[in-house]
Amino acid sequence: MQLFDVYPLFDIAIEKGLGCKVWDNKGQEYLDFYGGHAVISVGHCHPHYVDAMTKQLNKLGFYSNSVINPLQQKLAERLGKVCGYEDYQLFLINSGAEANENALKLASFYNGRTRILSAEKAFHGRTSLAVEATANPKIIAPINANGHVTYLPLNEIEAWKKEIEKGDVCACIIECIQGVGGIRLATAEFMQELSALCEKHNTILICDEIQCGYGRSGRFFAHQHLGIKPDLITVAKGIANGFPMSGLLISPKFKPVYGQLGTTFGGNHLACAGALAVLDIIENENLIENAEKVGEYLMEQLKAANLPHVVDVRGRGLMIGIELDTPYKEVRNRLIHEQHCFTGCSGTNTLRLLPPLCLTMAEADDFIARLKAVL
Repeated sequence: MQLFDVYPLFDIAIEKGLGCKVWDNKGQEYLDFYGGHAVISVGHCHPHYVDAMTKQLNKLGFYSNSVINPLQQKLAERLGKVCGYEDYQLFLINSGAEANENALKLASFYNGRTRILSAEKAFHGRTSLAVEATANPKIIAPINANGHVTYLPLNEIEAWKKEIEKGDVCACIIECIQGVGGIRLATAEFMQELSALCEKHNTILICDEIQCGYGRSGRFFAHQHLGIKPDLITVAKGIANGFPMSGLLISPKFKPVYGQLGTTFGGNHLACAGALAVLDIIENENLIENAEKVGEYLMEQLKAANLPHVVDVRGRGLMIGIELDTPYKEVRNRLIHEQHCFTGCSGTNTLRLLPPLCLTMAEADDFIARLKAVL
């Protein structure tokens, strides 16, 4: 049997990692400024994380949601305190797409509506309704194109107001910092007006914090820079530092009903152990503050360097886009193969930086030197 060939792969096999660095099977060290799609939040192979996962696996890796799992309750309590949403409820699943599916489903259960508003350039996942809410026709199969979603320009409130006032919108789903869309930031003015419109018209506001959340922006959630409180918040990526896990934070206006939502693997013992270890490390090592400080420094230094081909540097915390006046492909390839540094990308011209939240000033300087050598 062969692998289903849907990934264009670099001819590199990564076999170990530590902090913000990884090594391939030939012993070559790489600076990791991508963290596997923003998944590595507290650094590769953090000893506390490894120890917590090992201890839990030696006790119990998995049992079903038909019995009490004290780790789930502990995670809910810890997460609520750390992120400032102690009055919300938590539903645990496995992936970002699953979190968004359940958010959209819960919104529809709540108000009985079926129409979704999503932003142009949005990415919300690859399954069913999540992919329909993703503004990329290339990945929406005919079976997913069911007419539920209207795409509107980010930050243009009049377009959103016109649709919401029709009275049939179930939910608005927004990434407050678009990841795949090229590190585009929602404005506070737009989000506050959108929140007020949703409240007025009984429309659910969903903030997709899968990539921009969990401390990456310099606040626990990116929307916390904008002065709003969404009805539903989706998290994944860095929640368990690479172990598959996601969550849905649910406002008190939603009342749980037995059987309404469900999952086989979501919130399993091993995932919860990983997520609790991540919160330990984020708090003990002040990683949210570090993301803000080092991210601000990195953006300032990138702008001050006046590098050729760089036309814009934008972002918040350790979620940064470097827009080029040339396609990113050659730049990214040379960064990987000549400078041994991983980055992400967006569109055709933007490099996307999503390093672990433990990135140091020295590593930020190191990256700039490597990028300078390529450009």
